[in-house]
Amino acid sequence: MENCVVRQAIKNQKNDAVIGYELMIQEDKDSLYNPNSDSVAANAMVAFLSENSDRIFKDRKTFMTFTPTLLFRNTPKIFDKDKIVIQIEDNIVIHSLATILISKYREEGYHFAINDFQFTPKYFSMLEYVDYIKVDISNKMDDTQRRSVANVVEMAHGFQKEFIATGVNSKEVYEYAKELQVDYVEGNYISTATTTKASKMEFMQGNLYQLIIEITKDEPDIEVLEEIVTRDASLTYALLKMANSAYFAVHHETTSIRQAMVRVGISQLKQWVYLLSFEDEKENSSEEMLKTSFMRANFASALVRKIKKFAINSSDAYLLGMFSTLEYMIDATIEEILAEIPIVEEVKNALISHEGEAGRLYDLILCYERAEWSEIKVISEELGLHTNEMAQIYMECVEEVNDIWENVVGQQGK
Repeated sequence: MENCVVRQAIKNQKNDAVIGYELMIQEDKDSLYNPNSDSVAANAMVAFLSENSDRIFKDRKTFMTFTPTLLFRNTPKIFDKDKIVIQIEDNIVIHSLATILISKYREEGYHFAINDFQFTPKYFSMLEYVDYIKVDISNKMDDTQRRSVANVVEMAHGFQKEFIATGVNSKEVYEYAKELQVDYVEGNYISTATTTKASKMEFMQGNLYQLIIEITKDEPDIEVLEEIVTRDASLTYALLKMANSAYFAVHHETTSIRQAMVRVGISQLKQWVYLLSFEDEKENSSEEMLKTSFMRANFASALVRKIKKFAINSSDAYLLGMFSTLEYMIDATIEEILAEIPIVEEVKNALISHEGEAGRLYDLILCYERAEWSEIKVISEELGLHTNEMAQIYMECVEEVNDIWENVVGQQGK
């Protein structure tokens, strides 16, 4: 069985802070959620989740849909009850043993969300056990449907439940969610477009603290400096732009972080870092955007290493992922941003117009984030990638990003 697994952020509608992620698993004929799938397919998925539980549940709460079979098999007990939110839907709500099953998990301290709530006695009987009510509002835009959803939101708040609007895949739906005064939003649109563009670069303060610590040593380690810069899209962009400026009278363009650091020199690097340290505190959305760029960079680089004879190397793929969020962090178009720095044409064309093999890689990464399974299958076959291998790579990248971000946030809190 080939499977794809992806996390989709769930954000607070008021302050844009990420409160958790929904773990979305590919649904096909061999899916964990297919009622006709055999036990081998289900066992394979459970094994994958068991092996990757530490990677998946590292930072924030994870929302995951469980079937009756999985609940009866005690699958949720693989995971930390404080980190998992068990999502249930119609196949569990109508089950004759639903109340007994869910109350047992509830007594043990597990938390529940109910998908696509309906005004029926069965759904109301589940209310005492759930913490979150989720409704896909993407296809509920006419007046009658809007009134129905508004009633569910009001009911949820009346029962002290938190409401998560899913299917927020466009600006129109996002504005609709705001009108409804939902608690949280989830969907393709909110991952990037809800971030307000800044008039100046956004830097992660924890990265700056680590840069300051290293740059002020008697003998700064260039490899450590490079590692810190390459996990922050804004720092990478700013350093490359500075290293290729007229100030350094360049004759050859610098396209790598290591080359840029050597060209600029430790003395100028110190001045640069000190200037950055005077930046104001940043919003949660900026931090999440930097984290997204770092995740994409690692994922793109790892995927390219699995492809034979690809148009760009893993380092260029890293920059492709890293720079994919800059348009949401700088008050300029992507064309204007990329005109300021030297990157290979394949990467530039991929970011601007999704052209070429690099463009298809970029499409694949975006589709993976959105859990667009059919497109993932088409593009992965084009590029010669196996979807089950991609799922493992994705989880490894999630773990790496989480580990580094814990370190960064730790430095920020000191």
